[in-house]
Amino acid sequence: MIAKNIKHIFEPTPLQCGQAVLAMATGIDIKEIVKLCGTENETDLKTMRLIFAHFGISVGNERIAVCKKEQLPKAALLSLETPKCWHWSLYACGKFYDPEYGLIDDFPPSARRYYWELK
Repeated sequence: MIAKNIKHIFEPTPLQCGQAVLAMATGIDIKEIVKLCGTENETDLKTMRLIFAHFGISVGNERIAVCKKEQLPKAALLSLETPKCWHWSLYACGKFYDPEYGLIDDFPPSARRYYWELK
């Protein structure tokens, strides 16, 4: 289960959006998350799944394309094609907790959007 009181965290570096998402979803300090990930650079889906599982969070097996916020489940790991790169973000309880753009009400700028449900 994801953290009950999610606190937004900006990514410490432009390559740590995955670590910031993991820290927000688990409530664990981002420095500890970076150590668990074993990298200060980009994270991949395999690493994201392993860390989520370590903290008892289930990640859905299916990557689902999404266009509108209303299509999202209560909590989701987002993969977004932003103007700069592919980017991890977190959606929970009607808000986007984005490591680059902040706490926002709709998707960050992105051409393609996918999600995996978090439970």
